[in-house]
Amino acid sequence: MAKTLEMVFRSEGGKEVTLSIADPKENLTLAEVKTVMEDIIAKQVFESKTGDLSQIVEARINSKDTAVLV
Repeated sequence: MAKTLEMVFRSEGGKEVTLSIADPKENLTLAEVKTVMEDIIAKQVFESKTGDLSQIVEARINSKDTAVLV
């Protein structure tokens, strides 16, 4: 099963920006993700076309199962 951590931010221009991390560690907690997201905003690690990231919108883990039939 493939998993992806998606961290969604709002930029200064009001647009949503999603950062995706493949294969996040197991048992990742909300507190850990929130701390990283706050650091990304505080240190202005990333900039989007609509400005610096300024607000946390959400964090989610997507899971994908692939079944080979042939």
